[in-house]
Amino acid sequence: MKRIYLVPTVLMGCVSLTFAQKKETDTIKSKDKLKDIEEIVMVGYGSQKKSDVTGAIGSVRSGDFNKGLVANVGQLLQGKIAGVNVANVSGEPGANQDIVIRGVGSLRSGTTPLYVIDGFVIDNSSTGVANNPMNFINTQDIESIDVLKDASAAAIYGARAANGVIIITTKKGKKGRMQMNLSSNLTVSHLANKMDVFNADEFRRQVTAMGAKLDDMGGNTDWQDELTRTAISNNVNFSASGATENSNYYATLGYENQEGILYNNNLRRYSGRINVSQKAFDGRVNVDFNISGARTENNRPSVTSMVSTMLTLNPTYPAYTNGAPTTVFNNGSFNPLIRQDIYKDFTTNNRILANFSPSVEIIKGLIYKLNLGVDYSSAERVIQNMPHAIPLEIGTLNLSNYSNNNTLVENTLTYKFNLATHHFNVMAGHSYQRLKLTARGWYYENFPINGIEPQYQIPAAGKNNSTTSIAANKNELQSWFGRVNYDFNDKYLLTATLRADGSSKFGGNNKYGIFPSVAAGWNISKEQFLSDVQEISNLKLRASWGKTGNQEIPGKVTKRSYQADSNGTAQATYPLNDSGNYPVGVYLVRADNPDLQWEVTTQTNIGLDFGIFNNRLTGTVDFFRKVSDNILLEINTVDPVEPAPKMWKNIPDMKINNTGWEISLNYNSNPNKAFTYSIGGNASFIKNVIKDSPYKVISTGEAQGPGTTNAVINGYLNGQPIGTFYVKEFLGLNANGTNIFRDVDGDGIITDNDRVAAGSALPDFTYNLYLKAAYKNFDLGLNFNGVAGNMIYNNTASTLFTRGRLGLSQNTTDAATQFPNESPNNTNVISTRYLEKGDFFRLNNATLGYSLDPKILGIGDHVRNIRLSVTAQNLFVITKYSGFDPEINTGISQGGIQSFGIDYSTYPKARSFMFGVNVAF
Repeated sequence: MKRIYLVPTVLMGCVSLTFAQKKETDTIKSKDKLKDIEEIVMVGYGSQKKSDVTGAIGSVRSGDFNKGLVANVGQLLQGKIAGVNVANVSGEPGANQDIVIRGVGSLRSGTTPLYVIDGFVIDNSSTGVANNPMNFINTQDIESIDVLKDASAAAIYGARAANGVIIITTKKGKKGRMQMNLSSNLTVSHLANKMDVFNADEFRRQVTAMGAKLDDMGGNTDWQDELTRTAISNNVNFSASGATENSNYYATLGYENQEGILYNNNLRRYSGRINVSQKAFDGRVNVDFNISGARTENNRPSVTSMVSTMLTLNPTYPAYTNGAPTTVFNNGSFNPLIRQDIYKDFTTNNRILANFSPSVEIIKGLIYKLNLGVDYSSAERVIQNMPHAIPLEIGTLNLSNYSNNNTLVENTLTYKFNLATHHFNVMAGHSYQRLKLTARGWYYENFPINGIEPQYQIPAAGKNNSTTSIAANKNELQSWFGRVNYDFNDKYLLTATLRADGSSKFGGNNKYGIFPSVAAGWNISKEQFLSDVQEISNLKLRASWGKTGNQEIPGKVTKRSYQADSNGTAQATYPLNDSGNYPVGVYLVRADNPDLQWEVTTQTNIGLDFGIFNNRLTGTVDFFRKVSDNILLEINTVDPVEPAPKMWKNIPDMKINNTGWEISLNYNSNPNKAFTYSIGGNASFIKNVIKDSPYKVISTGEAQGPGTTNAVINGYLNGQPIGTFYVKEFLGLNANGTNIFRDVDGDGIITDNDRVAAGSALPDFTYNLYLKAAYKNFDLGLNFNGVAGNMIYNNTASTLFTRGRLGLSQNTTDAATQFPNESPNNTNVISTRYLEKGDFFRLNNATLGYSLDPKILGIGDHVRNIRLSVTAQNLFVITKYSGFDPEINTGISQGGIQSFGIDYSTYPKARSFMFGVNVAF
C-alpha cells in the first residue's frame, strides 16, 4: 500500500496543501515552480504569460480569495491588490461597495470598474436590484480575478475603462478523472460594535439635569439589543468537473441564505453554472460554452428608520407589555417591533448570463474567434406598508418591474508567429453591444385593514392617489480594436493597442472616440550581465502610456427633451379664451448639445517587478499619474431663446488628477520544511486634486435629517481632493450656549462664504497585510487592512445626538452633553464639530483549517480530501471614529454624482464566525 503524504507547497504567496504519493513529491514541486514562473494572466481578449506583461495588472487566484461570509466579487478582492481600495460601506448582506482603482477620476460614473466575466462585458446599469448587482455570481465558481489598472492594460476596453477593468474567469474542468466537491458552511453573526447611548437610568438623570420634561414609561430597554439579532447564514455548493485531451466540463449548483443582523433582512441566492469546452479536428476547432443562472431574493428592512430608532428611542419605553410588543408609546409613536413586521421591501431578480465562443485555426498561428453572449435580468421589487389601526397607518404599495437585456457580438482574429528570436502576437477585432432597459412602476395607498398584504389586493386601494410610471432606454456601442504584442528574445517587450468606440449616447460627429496606448518592458534578469547573479530570480522594468474613456451618462442626453404639462399651468401653454383654462401643452426640460464628447482619462505608469532568492521574496513597485479631462456634467442653464433648466456639457479646462505609488511585497518560506509560511502585503499612496474647475463647489454629498436636509457637506473644490468637506469651522459655544464659527472673510457675519476645506473623505494611504502558515494537516490565514488620512462626517451625530433631541426625551450619546451650557435650541449646522478622523486598522478575516486524510476514516477509495475550517470576520477594528464603523458611505448623491465619507444611520457591521466542511470525491 502506498503511503500518502501531505505536501505543503507555496504558490504565488499562498500556502496550498496537496495530497500526493511520496514518489511524486519532487515532480509536484517542480511543476509548481514552473507554474509560478509561467503564470498566465488575463489581459482582455486573450491572455499572456506574466513574464511578458507590460501593463500594471493585479491578479488573485481562488486560493488567495478572502474567506468567510462573502456575497460578491468585491468582498473576495478586498485588500488583495495594491491600488484597489474596496470599501464595504454597509453591513447589509450583499450591499454595494465603493471600489476605487487608482483614485476617483470622474464626476458622473462614480468609482465602479468595468466587469468582464469569461469574455462577456457586463453593463453597470441598474437592474432594479436594491443592493449590489454583482451578487448574482456564485463566488465559489470563480477561478481567478485579474484587475487591469493602468491605461495600457485597460485601453483595449476603451470607452468604459476609465475606472479600471476587473476580469473574472470562472472554473474549468481539470484533466484526470471526474472530480466532485461538496461544501457546506454555517455562519453565526452578531452586532460587532454597539453605540454607547444612555441606558434608562443615565437617560433619566440627563433629562432631569437639563430641566426638560421626562417622558418615563418605567421601562429599561436596550433598543440596540431588541432590534438586532444573532443571524444564522448557510451556504451549500456542489460541483462536478473533469477533462480529457479534447474536452472539459464544469457544472455547479449553489444555494446561499445570508441573514442580516437586522430583523426581516436576508439575501437568498440559488445559482447554477455549466462551462463546457470541446476541441475537434486535431485541436484546430475549439468551442467554449458558458451559461449561468441565478435567482436572488432580497428582503430588506427600512434601514435608516430602524437604525435611527434603535439609537434614539426612549430607553424607558418598554419593548413588551404583558408578554406582547407594546402597542403604542406615550408620544403616539410606533413600537419598532410592530413596524418592522408591517414594512416589507422585497426584490426578486432572475438573471441568465450565457456566451458561446467557437474558434478555428485557419492557418498555423492564425485564429478566428466568435463571441456571442446575452445577459438578461428581470426583477420585481415590492415596497409596502400594511395598514394599521393603532397607531393609524394607511396601507401603501410601491410595485416596480425592471428588465435589462445586454447582447454582445464580437469577432476577433489573432495571429501568433515568430521570426527567429522575434515573437509577435497580433490581434484585431470588432464588437457590437446593445443594451435595453425598461422600468415600470405603480403606486397605491389607502388599503383596508383586513390582514391581506397590499400587493394581493390592489383593486381595494383608494383610487385618488394611485400613480403609474414607465421608462425605457436603449443604447448601442460599436467598436473596432487591435493590439500588437512583440518581444525580442524574451528580453525586450512592446505592447500597443488602439480602440475606436462609437456610442449612441453621443451625437453629431462625436459618436466615436479613439483610445490608444503603448507600453514597453525590459526583462533585466535575462540579460547576460545578471546571469551569474543567482540571488536575482526576476527583474523587470515596465513603462506605459494610454487613454481610456468614460461614457457613463444617460442615453440620448445630446438631444433636447420635452415634457407634457398635463396640469394646465402657464409654464407651457396660454389660454385660448377668457375662461382662463389652459390646454395641455409641452415645455422644454433639457437643451440639446450635439457637441457633447467623451470624457477621457490619460494615464502614465512606470513599474518594477522583482523576485530574489529563487522567487522566495517577490514584489512590485509602481508610480502612476492619471489625469481625467473633458469632464461630463449636467449643468443648470438658461437659454434666452429656448429656456431649459438643464443641459449636458463637457467642462472646459477642468481636470481630475490622481498621482500615486503602489508597493507590494511577499515572502515565502522554504517549501521543503514541515512548517511553511508566507507573509506580505501591499500599500498605496494616492494624491487626488481638482484643477481649474469653473465652479466654487460641486456637491458630492448632502446632509440628511431634520434641519440639515440637502445642505452641502463635501464636494469638488479647486486645488483640493475629491470629497473635500466644505464646512464651517466650529470654535465652541458662546455664553448663550449657541454655536461659534470662524469668520473667515472677516465681515462679521457667518455665511456660506465662511466655509473652509477641512479634509477629504478619500484616504491618502491604504494598506493590507496577510499571513499564511501550514504545519502538517493544519493551515492558518490572517488578513488585515486599513486606511489613513481620510475624514468622516458623522451625520448621525449631527442629526440625532444633539441636546435638543435629549430635551425631547429622545436618547443620545455623550455628544449631546459635551457642553453643559449648550442651549437645547442650538442648531446642528454642518461644521467641523461633527467631522471625525476615519483612520482604521482591521483584522478583516482569519481562517483555521484542518485537512483530514480520508483513509483514517476508511473511505479513501471514494473521498480524496476532507477539509474542516473555521473563519472569523471583522474580529476587531482599531479606530477613533465614534460611529458603528469607520468604513461607511451613506450620503445622498446629487445629480448622479457619487457621495463619499458621510455616515447617516448606516447599517451596522457584523462580527461573523463561519464553520465549514469541504469534501472532495
